[in-house]
Amino acid sequence: MMGGDYAPKEACLGVLNFLRSYSDCHLVLLGDKSSIVECLGDISSMPITIIQTENEIGMNEHPIKAMKEKPDSAMVKGFGLLAKGEIDAFSSAGNTGVMLVGASHVIKTIEGLLRPSIPTPVPQLDGTYSLMLDIGINADCKPEYLNQFAMLGTFYAVEILGYENPTVALLNIGEEEGKGNILAQATYPLLKENTTINFKGNIEGRDLLDNKADIIITDGFTGNIVLKFAESLYDVVRVKAKIENEFLDKFNHRLYAGVPVLGIKKPVVVGHGVSNATSFSGMLELGRKMIMSNMCNKMATLFSEAS
Repeated sequence: MMGGDYAPKEACLGVLNFLRSYSDCHLVLLGDKSSIVECLGDISSMPITIIQTENEIGMNEHPIKAMKEKPDSAMVKGFGLLAKGEIDAFSSAGNTGVMLVGASHVIKTIEGLLRPSIPTPVPQLDGTYSLMLDIGINADCKPEYLNQFAMLGTFYAVEILGYENPTVALLNIGEEEGKGNILAQATYPLLKENTTINFKGNIEGRDLLDNKADIIITDGFTGNIVLKFAESLYDVVRVKAKIENEFLDKFNHRLYAGVPVLGIKKPVVVGHGVSNATSFSGMLELGRKMIMSNMCNKMATLFSEAS
């Protein structure tokens, strides 16, 4: 509850929004109890447990050092509860590095997976969304990582987003099979031979918004640059050019909920630092959906069989 730029107010409003729609969840809120109660009001009739925490982790602190030095923080306690099975999913808009370290080293990666990944929705000109991954966890990648990202993205698109036989493309500097750097050239044949995905070949940067594929695969370095450029371009066009446009509005990252860490053993949802009430409610909805679909266990089975 203490993560994000507007904690805990926006998180509390998100909790209230979520509870208006769902009555089948019990929420465990971690943070400063007095501040949370002040925002929520009378919680006696709400399916809520509040756990008092101390020494919260700042957004710019070193993840591993902060986790060691602040075991009583909300984020560290949250991962502890998830690891013990006392909660079924964990969400936070706090320090992203801590969320990723906790997901990978406390909850652990599923057997057979080389690296977890984080996806992001990419608005398409026809009104749909594609899914791009990785967007920053894995700056340095091997071809085998990208091949598995395609499997993760396909599974998530089918199980959570409701896609049927989603198409997969590799982000590259040309459409031809032999194009690209060493990573792209070595990844292409792996994707082509992977029978668990619907691979359609390469796409270029100019194709990112033109619905050329449901799932776009790239390394975390490239994916993060694309994501941050899109966010900054939205801000520049809206503020400087004062342009109002329905399609452009879809690039407002404040409208989106958190994203899952794909490939770990239990549901973890990472929110943006500027998350508002709608974002927090959406993070809870995503966590609930991941629980209800048994996504993590199904994904573990998939990679076990693939191995």
